[in-house]
Amino acid sequence: MSFAAGKRRGNKVRKGVQFTVMVVGTSGTGRTTFVNTLCESDVLAHKQSDSPETAHIEEGIRIKPVNVELEEEGVRIALTIVDTPGFGDNIDNEFAFQEIMGHLERQYDDVLAEESRIRRNPRFRDDRVHCLLYFIPPTGHSLREMDIELMRRLSPRVNVIPVIGKADSLTPSELKAFKKRIMEDIDHYNIPVYNFPYDVEEDDEDTIQDNSELRSLMPFAIVGSEEEVEIDGEPVRARIYPWGIAEVDNPKHSDFPSLRRALLNTHLADLKALTHDVLYETYRTEKLSRTVNNDTHDSSILPEELATQSVRLKEEQLRREEEKLREIELRVQREIHEKRQELLAKEESLRNLESRLASQGPGGDYA
Repeated sequence: MSFAAGKRRGNKVRKGVQFTVMVVGTSGTGRTTFVNTLCESDVLAHKQSDSPETAHIEEGIRIKPVNVELEEEGVRIALTIVDTPGFGDNIDNEFAFQEIMGHLERQYDDVLAEESRIRRNPRFRDDRVHCLLYFIPPTGHSLREMDIELMRRLSPRVNVIPVIGKADSLTPSELKAFKKRIMEDIDHYNIPVYNFPYDVEEDDEDTIQDNSELRSLMPFAIVGSEEEVEIDGEPVRARIYPWGIAEVDNPKHSDFPSLRRALLNTHLADLKALTHDVLYETYRTEKLSRTVNNDTHDSSILPEELATQSVRLKEEQLRREEEKLREIELRVQREIHEKRQELLAKEESLRNLESRLASQGPGGDYA
């Protein structure tokens, strides 16, 4: 399952880029620790409550963007992390779903409005979310109804990548079985998550192998840590347990290094391209179709129809803009013509007056 309709390449970015990741998950799924581990700094603060009387009180979902500057293999990345504290804290999460969807679509609306301007704002900031990491609690069972509903609703608007937070709380066999059940649920409910698409006929062998390996890891089992321990004289990000040490950057212990590399390196450009070329264009086409046809129901546009529909709507926009410009031009020409006629009439009146004065002579009667 994928939004991809063509060739997908895992090319590395070569210059500074802006990239936005949204993180969603209930409390206790390791969302905050993951972000701080990803950015190697205290980007998000852990929730703390000093009073037992207020520890249970929840403020409700909030959308909190945080900007971070990173450098990955010499490439500067202006990373925006959109956190969603308070998600899943209520019995009815409909409001939380609406808040997240509303944020995603507002960014699309901002870009659509900017594209419609005759003069673009050179300082316009594109805050579209390129990837949403959904943190699944390590229950070891299967997807909850809330997990299924959220991913089904949001996948048409953002590239969703499911991850298992605090994966070190499961044994290797439990984790393997849990991953299998999650992917079976995703397949059963036809949830179009971002599954590292590739084309066996067009993509090169390295891309196919890389994407196949990443796909086999889904959902990514994440172990995060903001602390370092010394192993063989070297500082290592890890979590210490009575039975041993879980290393964050060890692919045998955690899928974190594979996910980090995909997000900030190999698949960053692909996630941005899918967001603009497919997800945004689908939203744009649906919205403009409703405007053009005065139709209030949602349109269902197939990926293969997207390019044709997009071109048609762009042509419709251009046609309307040209009509407005022609109307303005005709109005200006009409006003110029009227002014010219007024001027000619005044000139004619002056010539008549001069003729009368000349015919009367120097000593004529002016009365």
